[in-house]
Formats: sequence, C-alpha cells, structure tokens
Amino acid sequence: MPTREADPTAETEAEHSARRRHPGLFRVIRRSKNPPLRRSDITVTDEAAVKRAVKAASLGNAMEWFDFGIYSYLAVTIGHVFFPSGSGTVQLLSSFATFAVAFLVRPIGGMVFGPMGDKVGRKKVLALTMIMMAVGTFAIGLIPSYATIGFWSPVLLILFRLVQGFSTGGEYGGASTFIAEYAPDKRRGYFGSFLESGTLAGYIGAAGLVTILTTALGDGSMQSWGWRIPFLVAGPIGLIGLHLRLKLDETPAFQKLGNDTTRASDAANGVETTAKGDLAKIFTNYWPTLILCIALVGAYNITDYMLLSYMPTYLTDELHYNETHGLLVLLAVMVFLMLVIHQIGRLSDHFGRKPLLMTGMLGFLVLTAPAFLLVEQGSLPAVATGMLLLGLSLVCLLGTMSAALPALFPTQVRYGSLSVGYNLSTSLFGGTTPLVITGLISLTGSDMMPAYYSMAAALVGVIAVACMKETAQQPLAGSPPAVATDAEAAELCAAQAPSPRF
Repeated sequence: MPTREADPTAETEAEHSARRRHPGLFRVIRRSKNPPLRRSDITVTDEAAVKRAVKAASLGNAMEWFDFGIYSYLAVTIGHVFFPSGSGTVQLLSSFATFAVAFLVRPIGGMVFGPMGDKVGRKKVLALTMIMMAVGTFAIGLIPSYATIGFWSPVLLILFRLVQGFSTGGEYGGASTFIAEYAPDKRRGYFGSFLESGTLAGYIGAAGLVTILTTALGDGSMQSWGWRIPFLVAGPIGLIGLHLRLKLDETPAFQKLGNDTTRASDAANGVETTAKGDLAKIFTNYWPTLILCIALVGAYNITDYMLLSYMPTYLTDELHYNETHGLLVLLAVMVFLMLVIHQIGRLSDHFGRKPLLMTGMLGFLVLTAPAFLLVEQGSLPAVATGMLLLGLSLVCLLGTMSAALPALFPTQVRYGSLSVGYNLSTSLFGGTTPLVITGLISLTGSDMMPAYYSMAAALVGVIAVACMKETAQQPLAGSPPAVATDAEAAELCAAQAPSPRF
C-alpha cells in the first residue's frame, strides 16, 4: 500500500496549500534562506587604490612580455650566439625550442604560486614572481657565447629561461586576479584592459629597443654584444615594479576571505569562506571550468604569439623581408592597438564579454587567410593592412580576456585555478607556437601554415566562447558586490528591499 511519502504530487499539493494559507510565513522562510546584503557587505572601491593596483599589475605584465618579446625579436641572433654554427634553420629551431622550454615549467610555477596566492595573499606572491622574473632576464644578458664557453652557453640559457618560465607561472593569474578583485563590478572590463595594454607596452618596448639597436649598431655589433642590452635593462625595470607592488594593500576580496573580526550578514557569510588554496580541490571540483579556461586561453595565446612574437621572424626568415621594416610595421600596429584597447574594455562592460570575445575569434577564423595573402605580397601597404586585420581581431581578445578569465572561478580558488588553467594552456599552445609554425613551414613548404594554425585555434575559441557564461557587470563568484560609490551601494541595497504592502 503506497504511503504519502512515496507520492511527491501529494507533497507538492500540500505545500501549495500551506503557502496559500500562510503566505507571510513562507516569505520569512524564503528571506532567511536568501537574506539581502547589508550596506556593510558591499565593497566600495577607492579609485586611487584601484589605479595604483592597475599600475603595479600592468607593469609586471609589461615586463613579462618585454622579456619574451626581446627573445622572440632576437631569435635569429640568439641562435647564432648560443648554438653551434651550421644550418640557419637548425639554429632558429634551436632558439625557438629554448623559447618553448620556459613554457614547460610554467604550469609547475602556476601550481606552486597559484595556490600560494590563495593562501598567503596576492600581493606577496606577485612581489616574489617579479623578483624571479627580473633576475632570470638580467642573467641571460650576462651569459658568455657558445664561441667562448661552448656547451655551457646553451645550458645556462636554458637554466635562466626555466627561471623566467617558473616565475611567469604565477604572474598573469595573479595580476589579472589582482585587478579584477580591486575593480568595481561595472568597470572590470575597462580596468582589466590595462593589464593587456601592459602586454602591448612590453612588446612595443622590446620591438622599439631592438629596432633602435639594430639600426644603430648593425648586425656585427648586435651579434657581438648589442643583444645583451635589452636583457640587462630588465634589472632596473624589475626593481621599479617590485617597489610599486610592495606599496599596495591586499585586494578587498581577499581581505574579506580572511577577516574573522568583521561580522557580516548571512548573505556575505555565504560567499566569504576561508581560502584553502587546495590544488586537488581545483582539479576535482572545478575541472569543467578549468577545461573551458584552457580552451579560451589556448585559442587566445596561439593567435597572440603568432602575431606579436612570431610575425617578425616570419617576415624576415620566410618572406625575406627587411628585419627592421618588419619590426617597424609591427610596432605601428601595436601602438594603434594600445590606443583602442581601453575602448574595447569599456565596450565589454557595456555589451558583455561574450560578444567582444566572439568578434575576435570569428575575426581570426575569417580574416587570417586573407591577411596572410596580403602579407605575402610583400609591399609595405599590403603587409601593414594584413597585420592590421589580425591586430583588430586580437585587440577584441586582449581588451576583454583579462576581465573574463578571473570571473570564471570563485574567490577562494581564483588565483590557483586561473594560474593552473592559464599556464597549462600557454605551455601546450602558446609558447610552442613559433616552434610549431616554423616546423610546419619546414615540413610542408607552405607559407600559409601560420594562417591555418591560427584558424584552427580560432575555431576552438568560438566553441569555448559559446559555452561560457556572461559575467559583465556581475559580482565575482565568491565575493559580495563591488561598486564605485556610496550612492551606488545604497541603491543596490534599496533594490533588494521588499515592496511595501497596503
């Protein structure tokens, strides 16, 4: 004989009947389960502090990409300096293989520094990664050539590239987390875009310095000693970045995680849990989001490295374009991207992250082949137009990704999860891009291989963007809302107040 407990329909009807008899009681129960935020729960950001945080995080990112840009733009020279004489293609492949080596340890750095940032704080870890990155880059500028010490020259180069790669494993995840947790919800895209303007600034600094030195010194002096100058410049830049980062306070979101002395309402307690930084928890509980992050970053990084790192080598080595002219064209494109990237950030705040990211991915999918056909023509207007088409697609990703990625994960595991996902993807797909493309061109003989490789990455990116949730103008998962003014906080509280009944 069936019981009432086995009949869910009867329970639903009974509950419906109870709600009709006692509507006030059920409203109280519902509000107790989902209490409104109090004014004290909402973070009101200090714009001056936000700007200081953005400056410190962006400078570190600029230094990271200055380091990697220098290596990319001097790939041919580095091949001659650190590897035995022989085939130019073999030397170039050896140089790019050493470039890729740094990316092999990036996931390890992410797994170490990411959870550490969730335990001890974003600020301390970002200061440590800045020191290691500056030391690794500065040391490369001091290594004797292969002609001087033979085998030990490439060994030392690989060693300090590993130091660079390990430290960089905690850089992007921490810097993007730092800015995202400082910025107000409605302007996270705008402030996040400054992180990627740091990327462009680093590349511009590297390309500009290499161009000036190559023009002033000539190939002989550059290969003899001039190549060392850009690496040695990293030392002073690193000290400036370290000073800026040590002056900052910890992010408001992280402070709320560990602030046991401040009483918060039940609503805030539901999201402000203790940071554990548990690596196993990241892989066990957040693996679907981790896969999404890897797909987004992989598509983004392949297109990024293809244009900003590999393109000068492609123009010089495959199309026999003048090295200085190729760098100047790329420099002009990057300066243009820097001028528009903050507007892209603003657009992502207004229209959402997904529309901007989808525009960028579809741009690479549709425009890459025509862009490379233009570049292959070799004339300055054709090369510039082709690279500008690629740049316009890339800036849609650059101006949006640094706000979209941190929002994928909750505060208590954000640094760790983003560092692991970002660096796994960068290691597999980003840093290997110059090596893979050079190898594919050598294997097939087709100068269009960079275009096909980028288009395949963009297709993966289109699917990943379609699968992600929209996060623009919403609080970060695991943190209460962050607003720019007290008036906005009061308005947010008022919006949750129940309507009066008469």
